[in-house]
Amino acid sequence: MKTKEQIEQDERLESRMKLVKHKIVVMSGKGGVGKSTVAVNIARGLASKGFQVGLMDTDIHGPNVAKMLGMDATLYQTDDGIEAPLLGDNLKVVSLAMAGNDADSPIVWRGPLKMGFIKQLLADVAWGELDFLIVDSPPGTGDEPLSVCQLIPNIDGSVIVTTPQEVAVLDSRKSINFSKQLNVPVLGVIENMSGFVCPDCGKTHNIFGSGGGEKAAEEFGVPFLGRLPIDQRMMEAEDKGLDVFKTHPDSPAVQNLSEIVNKVAEAIG
Repeated sequence: MKTKEQIEQDERLESRMKLVKHKIVVMSGKGGVGKSTVAVNIARGLASKGFQVGLMDTDIHGPNVAKMLGMDATLYQTDDGIEAPLLGDNLKVVSLAMAGNDADSPIVWRGPLKMGFIKQLLADVAWGELDFLIVDSPPGTGDEPLSVCQLIPNIDGSVIVTTPQEVAVLDSRKSINFSKQLNVPVLGVIENMSGFVCPDCGKTHNIFGSGGGEKAAEEFGVPFLGRLPIDQRMMEAEDKGLDVFKTHPDSPAVQNLSEIVNKVAEAIG
């Protein structure tokens, strides 16, 4: 039986999420495929189009979103709840990295603590009215993505990020099935690190293979959102917290990102 505090928290969560038009979770079957990079840039891309966007980092053990956005803000409490730091005019960002913890200290939490933290972000952060809430979920199909998909009411769908090689595609298939089992629509699959264009000779090298993400999407009957080639300039910009849509608008990777953002927005109308 729920306590009074738990009932009140559930009511706050439902009330907060009613103000969010669309909720999207970005997932991957394994780590190191660039999922956070994709989540950050989908949020930035939507915000650049004038939408009110929230970005929630639920990667508790490796919260990198704040670093990628160049934010050093700290979460603090207001009368309306936890204040979500604002980037620019219309991108609210919340991450455990903003909680004042030592960046080098590991977070050693079991499942219930993780679910409690995610629930607190959804219920107690003053998100306000948003067009989109983008949730960066840690890799795999464990506690965090399960909590996100079970706690967020009327979630619009998931975006699955993979790299082309078979071991990554194998795990991405699990993420697709995970979404389907939880009745979360799969908005599409993104194949990241899909080829490297040599800056000297201009030749494309498929370091991790090619086409694995598209093949998985086709086999499962879900949309393929596009490929993102490796771009060293993008990596350097994101390490500095810069907006790649502004710093490298002519990069093939950034142009593909823009198309993916459009497809995601169109997928949910």
